[in-house]
Amino acid sequence: MKLLRHGPKGQEKPGLVDTNGVVRDLSGQIDDIAGDVLSDSGLARLAQIDTANLPEVSADTRLGPCVGRVGKFICIGLNYSDHAAETGAEVPAEPVVFNKWTSAICGPNDDVEIPRGSTKTDWEVELGVVIGKGGRYIDEADAMNHVAGYCVVNDVSEREYQLERCGSWDKGKGCDTFGPLGPWLVTRDEISDPQNLDMWLEVDGKRYQNGSTQTMVYGVAHLIAYLSRFMSLQPGDVISTGTPPGVGMGQNPKVFLKPGQTMRLGIEGLGEQQQRCVES
Repeated sequence: MKLLRHGPKGQEKPGLVDTNGVVRDLSGQIDDIAGDVLSDSGLARLAQIDTANLPEVSADTRLGPCVGRVGKFICIGLNYSDHAAETGAEVPAEPVVFNKWTSAICGPNDDVEIPRGSTKTDWEVELGVVIGKGGRYIDEADAMNHVAGYCVVNDVSEREYQLERCGSWDKGKGCDTFGPLGPWLVTRDEISDPQNLDMWLEVDGKRYQNGSTQTMVYGVAHLIAYLSRFMSLQPGDVISTGTPPGVGMGQNPKVFLKPGQTMRLGIEGLGEQQQRCVES
């Protein structure tokens, strides 16, 4: 299934895409794409619904972030061998973990706000993993059973705030609108191998990123097991798993986003996003 949330900011309703590509409203069935809805049993109940009886949603309705009530937005850095190489960094001995604040989350096609005074706002197309079954100390062999589904994430990043100012990466990663999610949460049964998905990103029509999840250093199952050693994972948590090469910081000379530019990005089977950059 392709699950989504539609409507004005802060008033999103749950929905899905039917087999004909029509967006249907689920608000008469569930309250949100969140919590227990993301469990195996919750998703199984949704799969049994006759979508033909669900109300159609206008094609021009705004899509919100595809997951509601996200508790944690966990990110992994330098997780693609070819991206590490372009930044001059060594492949880490363990996953690099940082956070995006949940206030960074926005819809897949919402404007991205460049922070006041920023000159180094960058892009990163990433595979997002949405947790459906919570747990701690999860075995890697069982980790995929904790996945509800996958989505496209743009890990927008301000490189000066991230790398040149003292402290953690987090303040360069969690600015408002720096976490577009969607367009859909694609349930795990539709993605046979999350480690074999093409992914790409363009700015104003120029292709900068053109990679594959094949070059991940640490795969999805390993990341879930690893993270669960340090925190409980809960339904609705989002794990953004790293980016392939082609970020602005990796260009020669470096290229960063400016107001008025448009990013377009996508992952095989998971849909596309498009964001216009605006001044904060």
